[in-house]
Amino acid sequence: MSVTFAALADPTRRAMLAQLALRDMSVGELAEPFDISLPAVSKHLKVLEHAGLVRRSRKAQYRPCRIDAEAMKPAVEWLGQFALLWEARFDRLEDYLAELTAKERKRGRRK
Repeated sequence: MSVTFAALADPTRRAMLAQLALRDMSVGELAEPFDISLPAVSKHLKVLEHAGLVRRSRKAQYRPCRIDAEAMKPAVEWLGQFALLWEARFDRLEDYLAELTAKERKRGRRK
């Protein structure tokens, strides 16, 4: 999971994954929106491949890159436990704010 988070730490790699979530792409197609060299794009792809987030295949001379979202599952599950924690905290905050609002309304009526 550490390798996954390290790969996702870079905004360029996250943007590449977002592109690959839409469709398979060649390295050249992935490079188009970025102001970086093809070798730099390849290095980013190698990091994503090492993390298991991207796979490359070969179809004749075309070498498409494909996202492997299954590799993100452990990281998503780990983050999910914190989502439950924050939901509980927001629920408590909502209850507290409702209590304060009710107290303010009572004070306004007494004046």
